[in-house]
Amino acid sequence: MELPQLSSEEFDALLREVCSLLRRERAEGRCGTLRFEGGLVKLPSSGSLIVIGDLHGDWESFEFILRKSGVGLEEPLSKDLYLLFLGDYVDRGLHSVEVLQAILMLKKHNPGNVALLRGNHEGPKDLPASPKDLPYLVVRKYPKEAPSLLERIQELFDCLHHAALLEGKYFFAHGGVPHKFSSVDEVAKAHELHPAREVLTELLWNDPQEGVGVAYSPRGAGYLFGLDVTERALQILGAKVLIRGHEPCDEGVEVRHKGRVLTLFSRKGPPYFNYRAAFLRLRLEEEPRDAYALASAAVKF
Repeated sequence: MELPQLSSEEFDALLREVCSLLRRERAEGRCGTLRFEGGLVKLPSSGSLIVIGDLHGDWESFEFILRKSGVGLEEPLSKDLYLLFLGDYVDRGLHSVEVLQAILMLKKHNPGNVALLRGNHEGPKDLPASPKDLPYLVVRKYPKEAPSLLERIQELFDCLHHAALLEGKYFFAHGGVPHKFSSVDEVAKAHELHPAREVLTELLWNDPQEGVGVAYSPRGAGYLFGLDVTERALQILGAKVLIRGHEPCDEGVEVRHKGRVLTLFSRKGPPYFNYRAAFLRLRLEEEPRDAYALASAAVKF
């Protein structure tokens, strides 16, 4: 599978089209069998789900995942196959622009089968991630059109959803669960509550820690959260396991909090130098598995 080669006009049109799709999803509350409550994606109860963690501009890893899954960029997916991306599509990889373009092409051609979550590298302007090399890559590829394209990319980031839920089974977010919330509705409206409330910040930036309670994150945004925070959040959300990205894992997966948290990392190599990357294949109708079983079943490469 070749890297996307889009003109600046084609890239701009693709960004506009996917932004419109994402806005329509929130406004109408549905797209195919996917349901939406604000920025929360409600997954269907049957079918196959492929979950992809951080890609960070790693085309080789992404191309492997697509090929292994039998997915083409401009070919329709089977009606019962869904792709869920956990965010961090860009930065720290040479092909951030092309990876982003490929993901948008998948969404364009399969709007009801592809769900795009926001990572901290796709965050709002007041929560910048560092290092941020996407702007330099856009300038290199589209020197004249870069300023307008970067504005359009930020507009896209602001349209991305920030969490997904397979009711009774799994909760998906890029970073982690917030430690001060009391309803699913607060998660769904995290983008509206931002910045007065930290729900969105925590969904994008939090990391699990051993022990209980919370501590300020060394990342400079969000918190480190303990097992008690996970258990309380999952109870409110009606889920058994948190599936998240955000942290590199030597083997592509890592289990925390007694099997209640699975970290999934889908790119490898520098600057992380993890040995393997991974992605998940799930049957949506199956009984939920704990993070240990999910980690064992993950496709590692």
